Amino acid sequence: MTFARTCLTLALGTIATLAQAHGDESHPMKMHTFDPSQVEERAFGREGDPAKVARTIQLDMSDAFRFTPSDLVIQRGQTVKFVIRNHGHQLHEMVRGTAQELKEHAALMQRFPGMEHSDPNMAHVKPGATGEIVWQFDKPGEYQFACLIPGHFEAGMVGKLVVE
Repeated sequence: MTFARTCLTLALGTIATLAQAHGDESHPMKMHTFDPSQVEERAFGREGDPAKVARTIQLDMSDAFRFTPSDLVIQRGQTVKFVIRNHGHQLHEMVRGTAQELKEHAALMQRFPGMEHSDPNMAHVKPGATGEIVWQFDKPGEYQFACLIPGHFEAGMVGKLVVE
């Protein structure tokens, strides 16, 4: 009986951890400090230096599964600070990338909804809270931003970002 109770306790602990792993209300956001030596080049730019922000964009998320504004135009080379406010009652996130990257990531999130991940191109924002992302857009093109929490992307929580 003790072995069965131990297994049950471990299983319940694992389930609770997985439920919190994606950043729900009880999962604290990790503090991120800009480190130029750790900056990774991506198809849509790279993490930006907060000391070099040229533009701030306010972005709202809601439980209607929409971003406001949903279409953004950025100048190539510009370092932008996104201030992302969650006006909803559930966790939302903003993740930037190419359409293909976001589609693949959304499918992965459907398969593994408890997956924990944190990158400089994303912000998980609790209900009523605000998050920030600083990004330098050094490559022209059309990209997207989306909420990849299971069901949100599929409900249309996607925006367009054009770098000119």
